[in-house]
Amino acid sequence: MPINWPALIIFIVLFALITVLGFLAVHWRRGDLDLLHEWGLAGGRFGTLVTWFLLGGDLYTAYTFIAVPALMFGAGALGFFAVPYTIMVYPFVFIVFPRLWSVARQHGYITAADFVRGRHGNKWLALAVAVTGIVATMPYIALQLVGIQVVIAALGISGSGLAGDLPLIIAFVILAAFTYTSGLRAPAAIAIVKDLLIWITVIVAVVVIPIELGGYAKIFAAVPPAKLLLPTPQGPSLGLYSAYATLAFGSALALFLYPHSVTGVLSASNRQAISRNAAFLPAYSFLLALIALLGFMALAAGVAKAPQFAPLIKQYGPNASVPALILTMFPSWFVGVAFAAIAIGALVPAAIMSIAASNLWTRNIYREFLRPDCSAVQEAQMAKIVSLIIKFGALAFILGLPLQYAIQLQLLGGVWIIQTLPAVIGGLYTRWFHDRALFLGWLAGIVAGTAMAAAQQFKPIYPLHLAGVTIPTYAAFASLVLNFIVVIVLTPVFNAVNAERGHDQTQASHYV
Repeated sequence: MPINWPALIIFIVLFALITVLGFLAVHWRRGDLDLLHEWGLAGGRFGTLVTWFLLGGDLYTAYTFIAVPALMFGAGALGFFAVPYTIMVYPFVFIVFPRLWSVARQHGYITAADFVRGRHGNKWLALAVAVTGIVATMPYIALQLVGIQVVIAALGISGSGLAGDLPLIIAFVILAAFTYTSGLRAPAAIAIVKDLLIWITVIVAVVVIPIELGGYAKIFAAVPPAKLLLPTPQGPSLGLYSAYATLAFGSALALFLYPHSVTGVLSASNRQAISRNAAFLPAYSFLLALIALLGFMALAAGVAKAPQFAPLIKQYGPNASVPALILTMFPSWFVGVAFAAIAIGALVPAAIMSIAASNLWTRNIYREFLRPDCSAVQEAQMAKIVSLIIKFGALAFILGLPLQYAIQLQLLGGVWIIQTLPAVIGGLYTRWFHDRALFLGWLAGIVAGTAMAAAQQFKPIYPLHLAGVTIPTYAAFASLVLNFIVVIVLTPVFNAVNAERGHDQTQASHYV
């Protein structure tokens, strides 16, 4: 593909704008960035509006913008599970996460593993939660690069070796620099610009593209019937019905357990900011529904058959469907705006994810096990250095290994992170679970979930066979059920043998 110069120029200008904004953010709501709480949580100063943009920028990533329509484009109706799961998650957030914010603020907790350490008094359980968070986050960061890679290629910049990878490397050097300098303030400031660009892009797309294609009726008529609805189950099987339901429910339970989600929550200035955001964030679910429809629009526009997009689709598969659709339907200047929205939509969550993972390493591994006597300044400096290592590790991963590996590991990330739910969410409401039972439940869930995913070549759906009925189930959900069973069965056993419990640092009044 030839270089699209007007789009490329606008893309560069907008990218330069957010770069400047990222560096200027160091002066926003000033704090001592030599303290981990200030660098990694922005001092917990964000109100309702900034938290809304931060969480929106955190959860609705470039990979969402690319992958959800790609799933609709390739798999059809199954891909729509992303919409109900983001609707289900917000009542969960409304009820649960103000409690986490309150106890974290009371005790100075920065990570979910901090809370687990304080609540259950077991440093090995806290270590399990921390390692799970870091490992689950790394491929998630790598996948943000997919969005940038696709739009860079769609702009006509291609090549092999360093020449082809240089734009991506430059983008991540810039990301690393302003994150190191400004901490969480940088992605929070950029998230405002990113979300505005994405809202503009999507709203224009869902108005203009249907007009160009003859209306929504013609769009849906052009979609193969097999992709419009889930197929009716055949024989003694629940078919894709149970797969869809468990994908939605399991994803909802996992979403806010990711370290970057917890970081966004704990950066809020008060409980009310979290509650209000749980009420307002479903607006992004509406946006996500519109984004999902872009996959069907790409099918109706016939981008898969267009010869000019053949190299792009050959390299990136369905992930190229949205960029190809935008190139087909819009003038070059708007292509630059839309592609910048996608690329910036990768940088914001990647920055927050790297900060969240470095917080876990520094607070729950480095300080807990390696340097318990480190000063506050040394702790913050370690977090900054680790955030750089994590970013460039993700960059090396995506440049050095096939894309499929990153996708497989990200799918495993959901299976892994959900295993922290009993310790984290359960711990917010009860101390009945024995900390040793929680650790063994976590281990059982990790092993079983990984085995289920591996048995299906890392596809997320595993066919459970119960009482002669096949129940295709999201591996994360099935392994979480096993996790809970182990915890519930072993807790009375440990109590019966008087196994020592860890000390609880919290009190009931700290949760309200």
